[in-house]
Amino acid sequence: MLGKQHLPPPKSVREAIEELGLTFIKFGQVLAMRRDLLPDAYSNELELLHDQVPAMGIESVRATIEADLGAPLSTLFSSFEETPLGAASIAQVHKATLPDGRPVAVKVRRPGLNELITRDISALTYLVLAGEKLFPRLRAFDLHTVLREFSAGLNRETDFGHEARTITIFRGTMAEFSDLWIPGVVADYSKGSVLTLEFSAGERIDFFARRCPEMMPEAMNTLVRLMMQTIFEEGLFHADPHPGNVFVLPDGRLSLLDFGSTGELDERIRESLSLLLEAVINGDARAATEAYLEMATDSEHVNRVALLGDIKAALYEIRGVNLSEISIGKVFEALVRAGTRNGVRNPSEFVLLTRAVVILESMIRQLAPNHNYMESFRQQLSRLTEKHFSQTRIAEKSVRFTRDLERLVLDAPADTRRILRRIAEGNLGRLPRLESMGDRLGRNLERLSGAIAYAALVISGSMLLLTTAGDWHHSLGEMMIGVGILGILITGLGVLRRGHD
Repeated sequence: MLGKQHLPPPKSVREAIEELGLTFIKFGQVLAMRRDLLPDAYSNELELLHDQVPAMGIESVRATIEADLGAPLSTLFSSFEETPLGAASIAQVHKATLPDGRPVAVKVRRPGLNELITRDISALTYLVLAGEKLFPRLRAFDLHTVLREFSAGLNRETDFGHEARTITIFRGTMAEFSDLWIPGVVADYSKGSVLTLEFSAGERIDFFARRCPEMMPEAMNTLVRLMMQTIFEEGLFHADPHPGNVFVLPDGRLSLLDFGSTGELDERIRESLSLLLEAVINGDARAATEAYLEMATDSEHVNRVALLGDIKAALYEIRGVNLSEISIGKVFEALVRAGTRNGVRNPSEFVLLTRAVVILESMIRQLAPNHNYMESFRQQLSRLTEKHFSQTRIAEKSVRFTRDLERLVLDAPADTRRILRRIAEGNLGRLPRLESMGDRLGRNLERLSGAIAYAALVISGSMLLLTTAGDWHHSLGEMMIGVGILGILITGLGVLRRGHD
């Protein structure tokens, strides 16, 4: 019998989940990432979950390929290896040769997968509801949100069309990566449950590292550079960068594989993440707290004082530590825990990114234990920050800020009229909604008044330059214009970081 102090042993939970099958195993793996929600003993045990399943028979593979590509297997390929290169719960991969002689990797999804996932998600939803009734403490974990985000992520992972588009985007960012190659999609041979890619004739990076350890530092720099580039330029990242997905080609280039599991970050989160990374590297707890809160989903009852204290404690532990020994992934995990403890709803994208960074750091420490990869993070962050605040980007943001300012001018009176009308009608609605409207109005007026003040400086400075004589008048006018323009830009960047309310 389960009581408040008698939860099932972690191992029993893991074994029960494995017996329930694919979707439950995947959900358990997601929960393993949420160390802010579960005790370490359960997280550690759930990390052992595996979804290894027997390979599909060749007849099932043949039927899927021929149904989706509309031709016999023998016509589509001049050769097709029946033994798969690898088999997983979602799909398996076979090596084949196209009629023109090109070697390819053919990824075939297991039949009936979508129906299975839909059924299991319904069962999980019922279990979450039942669990919350039996154990009210579970409501604090917000498992409904976790389950909803998990369902969306699993549907993306099984959508080969989405994976093909993601690969195309990643390949588009590779112009400056002469030491990296990502297999391209063979569009004519990709449809439905079939995804055909150029074949990567390489060796797993961990096997290669045993023979050529001296090449690992530069290889790790390349992976860090790719992660930073795709995050801040495209809002994408590879969510599973372990050694099995990184190969070394015969010519020495790296090859990154398996884009079924990727994360997406919108511009608001990317802006805040860049500030967060900079604050973590510099050990600035207050800046890290502000950046983290801007990135997180709006949450009620956030204890900012306690959050700042927890983040100070997390960053204090790395103060004075050699830069090469700092783990950004572990710091991110500490932030996630501190946030959950103090009322912040962590964005699922940040949780997934934290896991990806932990995996990448683990591989770096395994293959290049003496390499100061943190310097790569610092260099890439500096380069991307410089690019982000180039004159061209600032000009683009200024145009967007002007549009936002126009919207604020138009929205503020409308919000005021809406609140006054509700008061007059005696229909205030639910208090949280009224508070939300009031907060929005307050932010609108605050930003608008700040922008007007800075604009007034620019106008006054211009008048001094045009209507007065004397060096000190001109100096004062130029200073006022400079301060006004700088203030407008800073206010604009703040608006853009916060996103549209």
